[in-house]
Amino acid sequence: MTLDHNHNNDVNSANPANVRAYLMGLQQRITSAVAKMDGTAFLTDTWEKPPGETLQGNGITQILENGPVFERAGCGFSHVRGPRLPPSATQHRPELAGAPFEAMGVSLVFHPRNPYVPTVHLNVRMLAARTDAGVQVGWFGGGMDLTPFYGFEEDARHFHRACKQALAPFGDDKYPRFKTWCDDYFYLKHRGEARGVGGIFFDDFSELGQDRSFEMLQAVGDAFNAAYLPIVERRKDLPYTQRERDFQLYRRGRYVEFNLVWDRGTHFGLQSGGRTESILLSMPPLASWSYQNVPPEGSAESALYTQFLPRRDWV
Repeated sequence: MTLDHNHNNDVNSANPANVRAYLMGLQQRITSAVAKMDGTAFLTDTWEKPPGETLQGNGITQILENGPVFERAGCGFSHVRGPRLPPSATQHRPELAGAPFEAMGVSLVFHPRNPYVPTVHLNVRMLAARTDAGVQVGWFGGGMDLTPFYGFEEDARHFHRACKQALAPFGDDKYPRFKTWCDDYFYLKHRGEARGVGGIFFDDFSELGQDRSFEMLQAVGDAFNAAYLPIVERRKDLPYTQRERDFQLYRRGRYVEFNLVWDRGTHFGLQSGGRTESILLSMPPLASWSYQNVPPEGSAESALYTQFLPRRDWV
């Protein structure tokens, strides 16, 4: 099924062809900037789901591994169509259970080498489906969030300011709403702990109308490089010891836990028969677990738990 790819020439109109072109361009802009900073090229893996499988479609997976700055940086574009929406996509829209759908997005997670550089995640996506009555419904989702191992106030503030500025043209309510949504979503319920210092998150979004909602999605995607890369630049050459590296690997374990246990995007990909290698692109190259790891009081590690992970206003 291909949903209506209308022939509106306005590049901002939210037809699937325009959304696809925007997303592919965004992937290139981000990976080019990161490759330049790291001095390592991304490996590009273009893939196609053969006809006859449940899910059809194609994508471009770009991955940089073992660079001096990024230990693993994955950025994937995918565009898939399927005969019926998986349960993870219809939990808030029961009327679309089992409807044919089309989904496309760019998703990235960057795991830096230096423990003082935070891990980052960005996702921007569009999902379109058709109801039994033949009505086409489309909505957008995405956001970006920052996961430091060692907290720096100026980094968290900078990241949140960039998020707030990106959303400002779309209404004063958007940043506070999406920040709260992010804090609620990227939360490890089984630990009673936030994944990081948050950012913004939205899903099932179409309230501004299709075209304006797509413009908002673009504003979020376009804000990423300026939100994150200056932080990397500021921290990537700070000296660190095995202690900081051990804590980084321990905290990366939390990232794995969140992605496998709670992340709807991971569940959607796996439930819909998506490409496993691309879905698990977000996993760190190394992570560790240790029993009841409690950092000493007053330490930089302890400050992460007391000053950075608890919910707070950054701007």
